[in-house]
Amino acid sequence: MALSKAALALLHALSYPDLEVKENYEPLRAMKTAAAPKTPRTFYRAWDHRVHCGDHEVPVRLFSPLDGLEHPVLVFFHGGGWVTGNIDSYDRICSHMCALTRHVVVSVDYRLAPEHPFPAAPEDCYAVTCEVLQNAATLFHISPEQVTLIGDSAGGNLAAAVSLMARDRGSFVPRRQILIYPATYHDHSESSPFPSVHENGSGYLLTAKRIRDYMDLYASRPEDRQNPYFAPLLAENLSGQPKTLIITAEFDPLRDEGEAYGERLRESGVPTEICRLPDALHGFIALPPRFSPVRHAYRIINRFLNRREEK
Repeated sequence: MALSKAALALLHALSYPDLEVKENYEPLRAMKTAAAPKTPRTFYRAWDHRVHCGDHEVPVRLFSPLDGLEHPVLVFFHGGGWVTGNIDSYDRICSHMCALTRHVVVSVDYRLAPEHPFPAAPEDCYAVTCEVLQNAATLFHISPEQVTLIGDSAGGNLAAAVSLMARDRGSFVPRRQILIYPATYHDHSESSPFPSVHENGSGYLLTAKRIRDYMDLYASRPEDRQNPYFAPLLAENLSGQPKTLIITAEFDPLRDEGEAYGERLRESGVPTEICRLPDALHGFIALPPRFSPVRHAYRIINRFLNRREEK
């Protein structure tokens, strides 16, 4: 069922005037954190931890089912354009993810731009992933093959970047990754090669201008935009990547670049599933589980997570 005229009118009203992200990223951060609802901890256990990364520590929050059993792990990188979002604003999303997938969720509070521009965020995410994979047996009583990377939007970009970094550095390669409406390209101007940027770049909450503003804040120099860890779709070689699930949203400016990344992975011989959710907007994973796109997404995610490896 297509979006109704009333829904479209409301979306357009909420999308204008376009927010000046560059001038307002600090209050935007505070607003998102303050507005994020907390989930009563009646069906999961949560605790905080820190991971050493060079001269600093990366905070993480872990969410675990209360049944006392051993569970596979999702290492989660949050969205927010590399500029907003944290483990507090994503607390409810991660608690629902824990409950709906029956996985331990490790939520990573990577450093944010512009105070810490690229490559701070992928380096933080890489450090946490290394610790989880190298200590999977000790920390979680599971094998490294039971660890999956997952992220939404900018977090999907970071999951893809970490997988590329892992292959290039020869340290590890995760078995699976789940990229939820990921940012994979560097150009969201009128010259973008992707129709979804032009078709969905205004009027659907996340606008092409906001994406450009976020990327301007994220990049430390112009050359960063050509780096595949910044824009994974630019990677010349995508072989040796994890088995991948990519979920996109119909009315999302990032839709086509996410799907293009999936097609590139397939061309490189990587088992890849691409699922476009109809009538969905960017950011839908933040909705309560009763909403149709969220239910649909978790059905796809659980099928992907629980599918037996082919012999």
